[in-house]
Amino acid sequence: MTQKNFLILTCLTLLISGCSILGTKKVEVVSKPIEIDIMQPALPRPLELTAPKWFVVSEAKIVNPCKKSLSFEPKRYDENGVEQLKRPKTCELDERENPDWPEGYTYFDQFLDEMKRVNNGEILFVATTIGDYKVMAEDMQELKRYINQLGEVVIYYRNVTMPNGEKGLGVGVKKNDKTD
Repeated sequence: MTQKNFLILTCLTLLISGCSILGTKKVEVVSKPIEIDIMQPALPRPLELTAPKWFVVSEAKIVNPCKKSLSFEPKRYDENGVEQLKRPKTCELDERENPDWPEGYTYFDQFLDEMKRVNNGEILFVATTIGDYKVMAEDMQELKRYINQLGEVVIYYRNVTMPNGEKGLGVGVKKNDKTD
């Protein structure tokens, strides 16, 4: 048992002292930058926004003027040599530019007729107040500002982490105008 304890103490002493019995070696510390290969994620595709079509409708009466039928005194001609005509002050409904419009036809009536034509005779209104429209417009500007600032942050970090000082390209916003 004493031999066993002696053996354990000897091994333990050698283990604790480590390599200090053999002497020390001078360690040289050298600092040099290591280039890290940072993966550049693909930028998101650009926004493709489509502008909604807005209608502003009032109950004001639409002017349905008479067709031009009277000559000027003296006669006037345009650049193509065609005689210029003027409108009479009063005329019958069938002598007007839009004879199918009844007397007192309003922009609201015209809007309803157009919506019925476009939507197979059905009408649906989505309305907002002027104040709520203003809030919505301000919120849209705030969203644009936020998206632009986020894009600038992404480009900044992309530029900082690009190898060899290359510059990253940004993402744009493209507006699609829907034409009917």
